Amino acid sequence: MGSERKKKTAVNPERESHFVARRQSGGRTSSEDRELLLPSLPVGQFHRKDQIFEQNPMEKLEGTCSDKEGRQDYTRDGTLSLRGKPVLRSRTGGWKACSFFLGYEVFERMAFYGIASNLVIYLSVKLHEGTVKSSNNVTTWTGSVWMFPILGGYIADAHLGRYWTFVIAAALYLLGMSLLTLVVSVPGLRPPSCGNGISETQCEQSVSSFQKGIFYFALYTVALGAGGTKPNISTMGADQFDDSDPKERHYKISFFNWWFFGSFFGALISNSLLIYVQDNVGWTLGYGLPTLGLAVSISLFLIGTRFYRHKSIAGSPITKMSQVIVAAVRKWRIPVPDDPKQLYEFAPESHYYRLDHTATSLRSLRFLDKAAVMTGSSSPWMLCPVTQVEETKQMIKMLPVMAITIIPNTIIAQMNTLFIKQGTTLNRSVGPDFEIPPALLKRMAIGFVLHLVIMVTACLVERKRLSVAREHHKLGQHDQVPLSIFILLPQFALVGIADCFLEPAKLEFFYDQAPEGMKSLGATYFSTGLGLGQFFSSFLLATVSDITKKAGHSGWILDNLNISHLDYYYAFLGLLGLLNFLVFLVVAKFFVYNVDVNSTGSGKLDAVALPGQTTS
Repeated sequence: MGSERKKKTAVNPERESHFVARRQSGGRTSSEDRELLLPSLPVGQFHRKDQIFEQNPMEKLEGTCSDKEGRQDYTRDGTLSLRGKPVLRSRTGGWKACSFFLGYEVFERMAFYGIASNLVIYLSVKLHEGTVKSSNNVTTWTGSVWMFPILGGYIADAHLGRYWTFVIAAALYLLGMSLLTLVVSVPGLRPPSCGNGISETQCEQSVSSFQKGIFYFALYTVALGAGGTKPNISTMGADQFDDSDPKERHYKISFFNWWFFGSFFGALISNSLLIYVQDNVGWTLGYGLPTLGLAVSISLFLIGTRFYRHKSIAGSPITKMSQVIVAAVRKWRIPVPDDPKQLYEFAPESHYYRLDHTATSLRSLRFLDKAAVMTGSSSPWMLCPVTQVEETKQMIKMLPVMAITIIPNTIIAQMNTLFIKQGTTLNRSVGPDFEIPPALLKRMAIGFVLHLVIMVTACLVERKRLSVAREHHKLGQHDQVPLSIFILLPQFALVGIADCFLEPAKLEFFYDQAPEGMKSLGATYFSTGLGLGQFFSSFLLATVSDITKKAGHSGWILDNLNISHLDYYYAFLGLLGLLNFLVFLVVAKFFVYNVDVNSTGSGKLDAVALPGQTTS
């Protein structure tokens, strides 16, 4: 019986030699070749991406592990080792690998917010920039940090892969942080001292163009490096869970929650320690510690390399999307056949992640189906497979969701700028010898869901602060209003509560709804919304400041906050938040969630439910 079974499952030598010769010659195997070969595969082998992988328990390939049937348990989602070999589920990925990612995130966030949270104070105190200029420089820099991931995601998807893009960007990130530490430490590079007995807020020492230039060069080197790491590190973390395994797929949802917990925990450490060091000990140590933290985070990531799973380079998603749009426009007069089977598609064996044609409620996206209509030309700018068209549809339909995150991100941008500047005008003393840094309460910043309530609260708090300032005649630019900084606690706390709900859901949404070959680009949707929000904040602040100074008015936003009207500005942002919320309701009502091929690979489509959503 055993010998008879063995005989039936033995690989036919002629078929095998034909298959191997074809692969070695660089030719692609046809479906007929594979049909000849498939019946001859013995138990313990499986197909993936035109390759045959042995599942012999004795084979030494990325470790040894067997399932209940005596076969090695390889991942089935296309993930490979760094060397391009199949990987075992038990030896790689999962929480074992993600522990290194989470450790990285804690230290990296501590490093990043060690710079970002108190940057407005450094620009206004050390570089002597005014309220509007320092606030806009902070939001422009932060916006760049969140926009550079577009470049980082492109390089990862099209050229280097996520791992090597991250490693190179991390080295650039560390270089920028090190240079920033030198700039605030070396006498020839840092702004000149004001001398003994002179407050830095009243210092009139000028800062040279070179000193400003080298500081901003270091700052934007940090932004470029961070932009290369951000779209790849979280996406790599999600890649450690095999979607074909129900248990691992469930863990992926938990990963995003833990990811943000690590992010906020690192930020909390930064703002409860590093901000105090910068304000009370010095900028050299205050920037040196974040740089050390970043070095530790990169080291943790590299230590875990052998446990990571990697996705193959899928090509530039931007190029793929452009090809679909161009092909559809060029064939705009050609009708789309009623039967989707008449549309062009990849050969069954040539693409692992195939997407079936789906009807969409948006007529503008149905137009893209024309790209898959066969007209005789095989140019990729004239004919695109259905899978590529569907990938493009999935990315385009997420753009409105990204757009409605811009206004909330604009509102939250005030935390690193105007909220902190408010804190400098208040009484920060707790006891005789301890003074709270103005950026401390920012660490509760976790979300955007309550952004409308946040702005109403901030408006009311600011009206109270201005009332106390007038009552006690504290109207000078450097006068301290006799009001505790804890009056700002409600607006910071509300932001913190809000982010707990929104931020993990946003990142998970853009990752989950992006097609398999465009996950890095999907992650950049998350960061792009943040970046555009920061840029829009800069534009809005400068515009409102200029407009409100016209016709003889004093203006809403001045260097002297004690005679400004930030309460009006916050009310204006609240109105924008309300309008944005109404748009959000419309977008949410009409958004159509993707379907996903189930783990069996049978081609059956199951609806994917996001947190708070149900499938039918």
